[in-house]
Formats: sequence, structure tokens, C-alpha cells
Amino acid sequence: MFVDQVKVDVKAGNGGNGMVAFRREKFVPNGGPAGGDGGRGGSVIVQADEGLRTLMDFRYTRKFKADNGGNGMIKQMTGRSASNTIIKVPLGTVVTDFDTGKIIGDIVTKDQKLVIAKGGRGGRGNIHFASPKNPAPEIAENGEPGDELTIRMELKVLADVGLVGFPSVGKSTLLSVVTSAKPKIAAYHFTTLVPNLGMVRLDDGRDFVMADLPGLIEGAANGVGLGIRFLRHIERTRVILHLIDMSGVEENDPFEDYLKINHELTSYDPDLLKRPQIVVATKMDMPDAAANLAKFEAKLKTDQTLPTVPAIYPISSITQQGIKALLAQTADLLDTTPQFPVKGVDDVEHRDYTAEPTQDFTVDNPEPGLFVLSGEKLERLFKMTNLEHEESVMRFARQLRGMGIDDALRAAGAKNDDTIQILDYQFQFMD
Repeated sequence: MFVDQVKVDVKAGNGGNGMVAFRREKFVPNGGPAGGDGGRGGSVIVQADEGLRTLMDFRYTRKFKADNGGNGMIKQMTGRSASNTIIKVPLGTVVTDFDTGKIIGDIVTKDQKLVIAKGGRGGRGNIHFASPKNPAPEIAENGEPGDELTIRMELKVLADVGLVGFPSVGKSTLLSVVTSAKPKIAAYHFTTLVPNLGMVRLDDGRDFVMADLPGLIEGAANGVGLGIRFLRHIERTRVILHLIDMSGVEENDPFEDYLKINHELTSYDPDLLKRPQIVVATKMDMPDAAANLAKFEAKLKTDQTLPTVPAIYPISSITQQGIKALLAQTADLLDTTPQFPVKGVDDVEHRDYTAEPTQDFTVDNPEPGLFVLSGEKLERLFKMTNLEHEESVMRFARQLRGMGIDDALRAAGAKNDDTIQILDYQFQFMD
């Protein structure tokens, strides 16, 4: 089964907790604090795999979680850092944050790696909090929480040349003739249900990847037929081969078919028509093909709506007529055509894991006597506070005061014995 869009939940590992410990060996005078740091949590990394062609592996596996780091230990021993979790994806995969719609990255090169969820750093042990004023601190940090998010992965096949056209115009037949690909070929519409790729090799040593995309129909850009599912795969192509049936068997007007397909491409993305396009007149071995081609060329030359008149290459995949000339012209166009940007991908702002949270805290008063504190920075500090040790709790209280939370609560109307809530924890406000 061909799968080209999936939604996946990922969770990086939390950092290990720091430890409160002291050295008390007989022959170690003034041993002091000796609690070790926690280990780093594992990150979730997306990596390109040339052996994959679809996102089928994610059809039943939708959750990926990296391991947490090990906790710090006595004698200043640091906890074990966790291994990263690697998610293998095919080339051409675009990774997007499902909640914000922001593109995280685009996997287009061999063995490319993309960190999508970073593991939390390990919490510091009490050796880091010793000072002349407090030489034996009972303070340690919990590990930093790892990133957690939902991503959407969308495959846009990496092909230099895309074959487009109505169903049964000969796209699969052409691909099977010029490459080693073996697409399904039959005398009915929508024989091709998934994109097929093949490598074309010319006698002069040049080669390129050709993709046969499932047949478009009128209204495809608005969700009619199969076209909307596969229009995304043409975004990476540099040259479009527009196949038109000249046999007359379907009793369609080839020129009208040509305009309808171009309209669907424009409706999906107007920039698609900026790509070089070659009109391929197929099935020229049929009796009425030559007459139909002449009519088509006449209409093409007189039409005022077209910005340029595309080149026309008549072929017959059965008799191999015109195939070499078509492939040579296609390779020539590829030599002079640069890569086109994929919508939204070239402006990707990769995750900045070194940046501080933009929001310190907010104060809400949902009911009398209850004040709820939230905010990315505040919640991270709270999760990294070890509530089992009084000195750690007092340190957290000083951090809140330094952030201006005490003043903000007073300004919001907080009084003695009012309830203050952070996440699932509640405590009393003492002014």
C-alpha cells in the first residue's frame, strides 16, 4: 500500500535527576557534597533512508518515545545518557509541526538527519550548589523535560520529470518503455493508483528520474478523483511531460484536455506552469492520430490565452516512434533548468533549541481565591525542582520572586492563604 501522509506523536527523553549526596568516608576529610548529575535524555531524530519508498511503516506505529537519561549517583557519578531514537523516512519527506503548521524540515539528501524533538539535559547534583555560605547544600535539580509534539510527515517524491495527463493517455506505458519500472498497465481508467518512479538512462551517459503520476481529471485540485492526493508529488519535478491521447478512441477533444489539465495544475499551485513543459502526443500509431494532431497544433497556435506555445513531440510507446528525440529534449531541458522551491520548504526556520522560552509566565484567576500560574519558562523551572528537599523548594521560591511572580500575584489580588496552582500542584500564598 502506498502511504504518503501520516500523523505521528513523538516524545524525547527527559534528563536524569541530579542527586543530593555527601561523602563520609573515614579517610576523606571535609568530603562535602558529592551528588552527581543526571544523564541527557534521548532525542528523536528523523533520518533519510534510500531504501524506503513510502511512509507505510508508520501506518500502525504512530508513537515514538526516546529513553530518559539515568539519574545522578553518589561519589559525583553522572547518570547514563540515553540513546537517540532514529525514525527512518524516504527521501522527499517534509516534516511539519501538526499543531502550528510550521515546517520543521525537508529530507532530501542521503543520510540526512533532522532533530525534531530534543532530549532534556540532566539535572545538576548538589556539588554544583555548594558555596562558602552554604557548603553542604541539599539542593538538586530534576532532569529537564524532553520535547513532546505531534508531527505530520508528507512524502513528495524526488523526481526530475513528471508525467501528467488524463487517465489512460499512456503515462504508465511510456514509463515502462523508457525505464525498468513495471507499472500496472490496463485498458481502463485509474489503472495507476500510486506514483511510480523509474530511472531513464540515455546513450550519452545522462540520466534522470521520471515519475508517472496517477491520472488527473477535471476538478482534481478541489478533491475530485485521485488527483488531489498526488498533485503534491509534482512539486519537486523540474520538467513536466504533458501526455495527450491523439488516438480519438475516447472521443475527447485533445486541446480541451490540454487546457483542463493545465487549469488543475494552476489551481493547485500557479508556479507549476513556470516549469518547462513538453506536450507529448501519444498513441500516434493509431489511424486517426495524425489528423487529430494536426487539429491540435492548429488550435494551439491560434489560442491567445497561452503565454508560450510548448514544443510538441509525437510518440508511440508501442512502436518506439519519437521516444529518443523526446528523451534527448527532456535531458537538454533538465541541464538548463534549476531546482524549483517547494511551497513553504525553502523558508524553513529550523528549531532553535538554544533560545530561551519567549513567555515567562501568566496569571489567571478562574475563581475567587484561586490563581493559576502558567508559562513555558515557569513550568520548566517547576518540573526541574526537586520537591523532596526543602532547600530546593526555597530556591524555587526565590526564582519565582526574581521573575516578578510575587508582585504579579499581588497585583492580581492574591491574599494570604489563597491557593496558587502550577500544573497539578497547589500551595498557599503567604504575603
